[in-house]
Amino acid sequence: MSTDTSTQPGSNEPGRADALEDVRTVVVKVGTNVLSRPDGNMALGRIHGLIENLADLNRRGIKVILVSSGAISMGMSRLEFDKRPTSLPDKQACAAIGQIQLMAVYQQGFDRYQIPTAQLLLTEEDFASRDRYLNLRNTMFRLLEMGVLPIVNENDSISTSEIEEPSSDRGAIFGDNDQLSALVASKLDADLLLLLTDVDGLYPRSPSTGGKTGGTPLSNVGEITDELISMAGGNGDGPGRGGMASKLRSITIALQSGIPAVIANGLKPEVIGEVLSGRDVGTLFLPGKRIKSRKHWIAYASSTAGSAEVNPGAKKALVEQGSSLLFKGAVRIDGDFRRGDVLSIIDDGGVEFARGISNYDSQEAGELLGRDSNEIADADFPEFITRDNIALME
Repeated sequence: MSTDTSTQPGSNEPGRADALEDVRTVVVKVGTNVLSRPDGNMALGRIHGLIENLADLNRRGIKVILVSSGAISMGMSRLEFDKRPTSLPDKQACAAIGQIQLMAVYQQGFDRYQIPTAQLLLTEEDFASRDRYLNLRNTMFRLLEMGVLPIVNENDSISTSEIEEPSSDRGAIFGDNDQLSALVASKLDADLLLLLTDVDGLYPRSPSTGGKTGGTPLSNVGEITDELISMAGGNGDGPGRGGMASKLRSITIALQSGIPAVIANGLKPEVIGEVLSGRDVGTLFLPGKRIKSRKHWIAYASSTAGSAEVNPGAKKALVEQGSSLLFKGAVRIDGDFRRGDVLSIIDDGGVEFARGISNYDSQEAGELLGRDSNEIADADFPEFITRDNIALME
């Protein structure tokens, strides 16, 4: 992890200006805690301030995609829930009611600036299916070309990955709008991912204070490590689902697509303009090595249909040599999958370290496990998973 806190917060920082000077497309994700008041009602003044700032970017020729949370919170207020519902049908009902309220506010607000808007409610299948993902990408690009501002959310009324309690046995692609925004940014080749939350950035946690945040937020981060994620803690409080650890995991997706990201305080009226002008506000995350689009889709935008456990020798060959996965290196498979499905590749400790597209369905693969390549010379493929279709998980 590299940080730079040599400048005073809010001052101009040459390094930031250089990193952000060529931003032409930005994905802005705004959290529930920014859009709503503590009583759960919509913070209309703050929302209209957000709209004004995004309209200003639009006037400057910067294309904006808005990923907006808040539908469930708005629905809760409309139905007079005094706390977040626990049952899935109640959450879906709140989402269905709240989404139309939220979009009405956005549409009326952007209409004042003659900016047309479009609503895109997405599910995991829109990313898991490569054909649907490509169709989504084409639609998004066309909307932006036409001067339309897309507003994106997960379709909570039919898709449950964001509003269900997390489950370790689900192959979910995204579980909150932080990750959804990172996938949207990476698939649209955006120049910046801006996550607006209710804190000033990523704060270090000090063991001497019992793990509480303290001091000033980090200015620049050059690498997201496991240590950094553990410092960030768990999910945040309040009506939203995402916390700082969720944001860091999501930013990793953007960084591996070569996209910088910023966490900033959306409660501050001018924060969007300050970030885009290179001011030292929030925490800037700078990308390192970029992975190819297809492997990025395999690693992050696809859902897994099963798993393949490999022996230590196969793991070493995959990680260190970039080899294909051969059947002689596969120990066990799990799941009912088809050819072309993405599998989670795990080691003998059950830890996922890669994902890949299977050349065989589960029945065929089960019959070939452990066999040497020369024993299956007549098969369609000598490899279980070809190396070009394997993505290592960072």
